[in-house]
Formats: sequence, C-alpha cells, structure tokens
Amino acid sequence: MKKNTSGPRFKALLKAANITTTGFAEFLDTAPQNVHNWYTRGVPAHIMEAVARKLSVNSDWLKTAEGPKDAKHLRLLDESGNTFDAQAIRGIYTVIEPTDIELSVYKEVPAAQGSSKTHVVEDKSQPVRLPRSHLDSLDINHADAICACMIGNSMDEKIKDGSTIAIDRGLTQIVDGEIYAIEHDGMLRIKYLHRMPGNGLRMRSHNSAEYPDEVFRAAQIEEQNIRVLGWVFWWSTLNKRRPPVPFL
Repeated sequence: MKKNTSGPRFKALLKAANITTTGFAEFLDTAPQNVHNWYTRGVPAHIMEAVARKLSVNSDWLKTAEGPKDAKHLRLLDESGNTFDAQAIRGIYTVIEPTDIELSVYKEVPAAQGSSKTHVVEDKSQPVRLPRSHLDSLDINHADAICACMIGNSMDEKIKDGSTIAIDRGLTQIVDGEIYAIEHDGMLRIKYLHRMPGNGLRMRSHNSAEYPDEVFRAAQIEEQNIRVLGWVFWWSTLNKRRPPVPFL
C-alpha cells in the first residue's frame, strides 16, 4: 500500500483557495483541530475522497502525488439532480467568516476567600477579540488562544504592567529566549524561558535590574507546581499618561 503523504498538498490547496482550517472544517462538519492535524498527519483514508471532491482534485494525486492532479472527469449532482463539472466551477466558493476571534481571559484569583494562595481561572465576563488573521498567520489553532493580564513591572520596558497578553496553549515546548506564560504554584507569571541541563528551567525578566534570573532544577519544578501555559504571541500597551499640551 502506498504511503499517505497528502498533508503538504492538502495544506497548499487550502492556502491557494484562501480557505482557513476553520472554514474547511465547516464544509465537512468536523472540528477545526482535525483539519489542522491533517497538515502533518495527512488526510485520513476514510475521508480522502470527500476532501478531494471538495477541492476538485484527484484523490489518488492528493494521497500520493501520483497521477493527474485535476479531477476534470469529476461529475457531481446539484440539489435538483442535475450534473455539473466540479472542475469547471472550481474557485467560485467563498467562505464568509467573522474577521475576529473571541478569546477567553484567564486571571489570577485567591484560591479561597481570605486566602493568600492564588490560582488561575477563566473570567468569562470580559472576552478579548483579536483579528483572525493574526492567529492564522502564526498557524495558531483558534481554540488554543487565550488572554491574560500582565501584573507587575518585571517585563518592563517590553510589556507594561496592565497590558493584555495573548497566549498560544498549543506551544508549551520551550524555545530558548521566547516569552511564555507560566503558572507557578497558582501564580500567573510572564517570563523569558531557557532550558537548563537535567530538565531544569531558567526564568528571565526583561527588567533584569530589579528581577534577577531564577533557576529551577527538575525536582523544584515539580515541587513548586511550575507549569508552562503557553507561548505569548501578542500584547497590548496603553499609555498611562496623557501628555500635557504646552502653551495653552
């Protein structure tokens, strides 16, 4: 049996047709994450033919890159039972999607009334909207994106206190020098992360003059309940001071 190598071709077809994973998932009545997974895993055999028909290509070509690409022989039925050439009308479909994505906001709150210990929970009262194009350009699964609020000045001048940040929970693997959101024993922290030998971890603040590097061994990471929530890919900054206008 020939290997299914359809992933890159499927991704290229969606890009050429300007269809997002969410839009194509609506065609097939499936979850966007399933469609996103096909980029790397390939289109599953049980749905290969249906996907090929939607994209007006030959299913054998989609699966193995062999044979003709275009399915010019493909004939489909419309709602009235009339046949038409799918290839002849290729490209006329437009998926109308909202231009913004609504992201849930997470924040640090007391674990119990009167307690000094905190934990991170979802706040459904104030969602944040970001352009869909921002997430798509970074290949972020919409369901993995959340927002939070920067607390404190440890990331000054990079990220100001009070800034809204956006986090990709789909990227928790540490890439040295990137900014991540971390839950540290219930505390929400925003830091540069670096890997250390022996599965250790270094947290670095942008405001390193006031906040020295913190290094944690693997045992300390477990003991202190340190968990990487995701990669920080966007932040907002609102100037807290309106400049006075001179000579008035």
